Amino acid sequence: MERVEDAALLTGRGRFIDDLGIRPGTLHAAILRSPHAHADILSIDSAAAAAMPGVAAIVTGHDLARLTTPMVAGLKVAVENWPMAVERVRYVGEPVAIVVALDRYLAEDALDAIEIEYGPLPCVIDPLASLEADAPVLHDKAGANLVSDRSFRYGEPEAAFAAAAHRVEVSIAYPRNTGSPMETFGVVADYDPHEDAYEILANFQGPFSIHAVMARCLKVPGNRLRLRMPPDSGGSFGVKQGVAPYAVLIGVAARMAGAPVKWIEDRLEHLSAAVAATNRVTTLKAAVTSEGRITALDWDQVEDCGAYPRAPEPATLYRMHGNLTGAYDIRNLAIRNRVVLTNKAPTGLVRGFGGPQVYYALERLMQRIAVELGLDPLAVIRANLIQSGAFPYRTASGALYDSGDYVKAVDLATAEGRLAKLERRRDEARAAGRCYGIGFAAAVEPSVSNMGYITTVLTAAERKKAGPKNGAQATATVSLDPVGSVSVHVASVPQGQGHRTVLAQVVADVFGLPREAVNVVADLDTGKDAWSIASGNYSSRFAAAVAGTAHLAATRLRDKLAAIAGSQLDVPPGQIGFAGGAVFAKGDAANTLPLRPRRRSFALVACAAARRRRPGDPRDRLLDAPGAVRSNRDR
Repeated sequence: MERVEDAALLTGRGRFIDDLGIRPGTLHAAILRSPHAHADILSIDSAAAAAMPGVAAIVTGHDLARLTTPMVAGLKVAVENWPMAVERVRYVGEPVAIVVALDRYLAEDALDAIEIEYGPLPCVIDPLASLEADAPVLHDKAGANLVSDRSFRYGEPEAAFAAAAHRVEVSIAYPRNTGSPMETFGVVADYDPHEDAYEILANFQGPFSIHAVMARCLKVPGNRLRLRMPPDSGGSFGVKQGVAPYAVLIGVAARMAGAPVKWIEDRLEHLSAAVAATNRVTTLKAAVTSEGRITALDWDQVEDCGAYPRAPEPATLYRMHGNLTGAYDIRNLAIRNRVVLTNKAPTGLVRGFGGPQVYYALERLMQRIAVELGLDPLAVIRANLIQSGAFPYRTASGALYDSGDYVKAVDLATAEGRLAKLERRRDEARAAGRCYGIGFAAAVEPSVSNMGYITTVLTAAERKKAGPKNGAQATATVSLDPVGSVSVHVASVPQGQGHRTVLAQVVADVFGLPREAVNVVADLDTGKDAWSIASGNYSSRFAAAVAGTAHLAATRLRDKLAAIAGSQLDVPPGQIGFAGGAVFAKGDAANTLPLRPRRRSFALVACAAARRRRPGDPRDRLLDAPGAVRSNRDR
């Protein structure tokens, strides 16, 4: 089946942010970035740049501080989290000034005319070094680079370690990594001084919990910040949630310039300063029996969030909190989570955020247990897997695994000679003097994330004061027009996954229509469309949460159509079927209608639904009054 999206994409007619038309008079922005990892800004002289032809405005940190407030972080910490440097730069590539001009070329030229005097400071880039007493402190008000230190305990881990026959430990330094999408960040912003409102078009991925963060930063209520997303986005891998601070910056630039402003990030900007996944230092210990059975785990995780803990961070650290025991039946668990700041670009949600940092450490531990105890690595995994009879299974730290058969999954993976073939290839390679290894890993990946887990970073008292948080929701609107056409709107912004194709199939199946009969609108407008703080495209939530919600909406609409068709065909709604573009009486009901049509086209039933009045409409009482005359329209 051909994808709905492909024809436009393959012929160069995709509608990405840089392809969309802009209002006459729209200006263009270029960003001056810091060459230093850590330095005080002693002075900024922009007079020469401001006098250059075509330059409309120059924005500095002091301008930003006057018109905005710091962005709220995901944890309570005394860090002023500005989208642009104010008085001090803290990572290479941090925005220092913005030039707004008639075109990008003039804006770039003007950047060269801005004179900035820096006072370089010592920097720290290693997360463990940032914890040292003599480490350079990034934020003076915070007093230290350690901005969060939380400990958790489930079961009786101390007793399990005390009784253990063996203790096995690994230390893992997981590096930063990122995905670099083909399309970089883009923002087009406008400010209405009469309404004190911002309208921002951006290839922002979400999660839309950050909409409130941006609105607060811009000092406007949420209904004064309208975010619009283009129909197409050239990839993301999660990093385009990092568009948020740039949406604020270009919004401020538009306000100061008094005109719409467009900014498209270039590739060097993206490589130097876009968000990356967190780097993490993990010390993981296990209490182990002589047979390789793990009775307890002790996690010590040091998370490096870069120069600023930008929302939704530290989501990367806490997304996996419920399944730190992975696919294994381990009932005792101790956890220490520390968040530190370093002179690197702020981190964000990248590609299964938080998962690789956990899987790598846990599966290296399983291998280390096998090596130290002289056991087969696969045997150690088998000995610790959750058994099929234990599902639904509640982990020690609270996650619910609803179903599974992990032992059978391993059996299937190794059966029919697959493992044996790898072992033969390994032996032949080693005999020839080459390095060849076979690795095993069992990973449980949470999806349909609700972002509520982020509050775990707060203390129990803070969580109780704030109240329960849960974003486990999705929105979808399925509508019919009077001629039977079906439209679907969802609050999930695709980055190439084929949302329109999947949604068209799901909804078409509900109504018994060809896929081509369903039109899907994938661009999002927070000023018009239904959305929630959980909206967005992240954590593999589209198929289950968004497409599932579209299926529910379509099913409810189909049930209403079945009631209307049932009244027309004189059969109960439960005996109405939908297939082949028709609505018909099913089974025995069809045989009881010899004098009346047994089916109607979907379009006719939809038309009847569009013209049908709700029960209790006051016009019905007027038409039923003595002497009332019914018109053809009323019939």
